[in-house]
Amino acid sequence: MTPVIQTRKLSKWYGNILGLSEVSLEIGPGITGLLGPNGAGKSTLMKLLTGQLKPSLGRVLLAGEGVWNNPALFRRIGYCPEHDSFYEDTTGRQFLDGLLRLHGFGAAEAARRTESALRLVEIWGDENRLIRGYSRGMRQRLKVAQALAHDPEILILDEPLNGLDPLGKRKIIRLIKELKAGNRTILVSSHVLPEVEALTRDIRLLHQGKIIAAGDIHDIRDLIDAHPHVVALRCDRPRKLAARLMEEPHVLKVHFGPDGLLTLETDNRDLFFGGLPALVVELDLEIEEITSPDDNLQAVFDYLVGK
Repeated sequence: MTPVIQTRKLSKWYGNILGLSEVSLEIGPGITGLLGPNGAGKSTLMKLLTGQLKPSLGRVLLAGEGVWNNPALFRRIGYCPEHDSFYEDTTGRQFLDGLLRLHGFGAAEAARRTESALRLVEIWGDENRLIRGYSRGMRQRLKVAQALAHDPEILILDEPLNGLDPLGKRKIIRLIKELKAGNRTILVSSHVLPEVEALTRDIRLLHQGKIIAAGDIHDIRDLIDAHPHVVALRCDRPRKLAARLMEEPHVLKVHFGPDGLLTLETDNRDLFFGGLPALVVELDLEIEEITSPDDNLQAVFDYLVGK
C-alpha cells in the first residue's frame, strides 16, 4: 500500500506548550480513525495535515507532496473543522456556493454542486435560511457538506459527529462509509470510541501529542478488556443484588454508593452484561440506571500509558 498521508517525526509547539511530538504516520486509502481525549493533539495534527499550521519540526506529505505553502494541493483536500467558522449573515446556499467559486468552479457548476452536497447532508429545503438561524446539528452538517462538495480525494474530518442527534450521527456515519468508495482516503477524529468503531477498524490513538497505539480497533479493545472493567448500577434493592453478584466468579469487587448505586469491577464485561437480564428476573429488581464510568477513551489511555 502506498501511503496517501505521511508524517515524519512531526512536531508542533506553541511557545513552551507541546502540541504534537514526533508523530510518524502512514495512512492509505479507506477510513482511518484518529482517537484521543480532548487536548490530545488531534486538531493540531489535522491543521498540520491541511496546511493551516507550519510544523515546528518534521514534515507532512499528502499524495507525495509537501502540504505547507502548497495551495495547489488544497483542492484535493476536504476539511471539516471541529469549530464553526461561518459567515453568519449568509444563507447555507450562499456560503457553500461561495466556497465552490473560490475553488474555481463556474457559476452553473458551483450551483449544481451546492445543491447536490446540501441534499446529501439533508439540509436542502433550508438552503435559503441564514446560517445564524441554523441549529447546531444543521451547522455541523453544513460543515460536512463544504468538506465534500468539491469532490476531494482526501477527507480530513475533525469531530464530524459533534452536535448531531443519534439519527443524524447514523446518517453521517453511513455517508462517510459510502464516501470511501473511489479510493478516497478519509481520516476521522473523535474522542468517542463507539463512533469511530462504527466507521472503521483501523485506528490511531493519540495521547499528549504522541501516538501510543495503532492498528485494528478490536486488538486494542482486547488490551482494554485485559484489565478490570468498572460498571455503575442503580436499582431498588442494591444489597440483594450485591450479595448475588459476589457469587459470580467474574465479579471481582462491589462497592456501595449513595441512593442505591452499586459500583463493581468485572474481568469479563461480556459475561456480566450477558447474565445481567437473568439476574434482574431472578431477583425481581427494578434497574434505574447502568453506566460504565471507564468505557471511554480517557480510561483506555490511562490504561495504555500505565496510570
